[in-house]
Amino acid sequence: MQAVEARTRYRSVFLSDTHLGMRGCRADYLADFLRRTDCDRLYLVGDIVDGWRLRKSWYWDSDHDDVLRILLKLARSGTEVLYIPGNHDEMFRNWLGQGLEVAGIRLMREAVHEAADGRRFLVIHGDEFDGVIRYAKLLAHLGDWAYDMALTLNRWFNAARRKLGYPYWSLSQWLKRQVKEAVKAIDRFELALANEAGRRGLDGVICGHIHHAEMRDVHGITYMNDGDWVESCTALVEHADGRFELIDWVREMRLRAERDAMTQRLAIARA
Repeated sequence: MQAVEARTRYRSVFLSDTHLGMRGCRADYLADFLRRTDCDRLYLVGDIVDGWRLRKSWYWDSDHDDVLRILLKLARSGTEVLYIPGNHDEMFRNWLGQGLEVAGIRLMREAVHEAADGRRFLVIHGDEFDGVIRYAKLLAHLGDWAYDMALTLNRWFNAARRKLGYPYWSLSQWLKRQVKEAVKAIDRFELALANEAGRRGLDGVICGHIHHAEMRDVHGITYMNDGDWVESCTALVEHADGRFELIDWVREMRLRAERDAMTQRLAIARA
C-alpha cells in the first residue's frame, strides 16, 4: 500500500514566477510542494507559464505535467484558484476583459485579498512598477537572455554539487545579490509597490516578478514578495489566524530528507 503524503492546510497560498516552459524551472520541487499543501484560496501571481521561452523553443517535461494536473485537481476539489498574469505570460492579459474562467481557474488583472485578521492586501505581479519592463522591453529581453545564461551555469554548478554529495544551492541568485545596482533596483521596486498599496488605502501588497522573496515593513505598509520556483523555490502562505509566512521549499525538503535518514538509522539500530 502506498503511503499517504502528509498535507499542511493553509487559509491562502501565493505562488508566482514558476516559469513553466523554462529549463531552469524547478517543477519537480513545485509539484512536491503542491502535493503536500491544501488551501482555501490559491493565488497564481504571474509568470506561471513562460511564454517568452516557449515562443523560442518548446520545453515541457513530466514534472510540468504534474504541476498542471495538481493545479486543476485543486480547482476541481473546491480550492478557489485565481490567476493574475505577469509579463512572461502576458498573452493571457488579452483575455481579462472576457471574465474568463478556465477549468475553474479565474483570470484577473489584480486582486485585493482580505486576510483572516481583516487586513487588506493588493495582489499584483508587479511588472507594471518595473521601469525596464514598462519602458524598455528590448532591454528586458536582453536581461532575460543574461539571466537564462546564469541559470544554465546554475544547473551545471548544482550537477557538480550533487555528485559531491552537496544539496542544491542557487549560484544564480547569489550572483544577482552581489550586483549593487540589482540591490538598488529591488529597493526601488519594493518602495513603488508599497507606495501604490498605501495610495489605495490598503494595508500591504503581495507580489512577485523580481524573484526575491521578502516580508518587510515599508513606511508602515507590509510588503510581501512570494519569490519564485527557478532560484529560491519559495511560497507565501497565510495561516488560519491571518499570520503570513514564507516557505523555503528547498530547506523543507532538506529537513525532511534528514528526518527520514534519521528514522531509517534508528530503525536499523533497533532491529
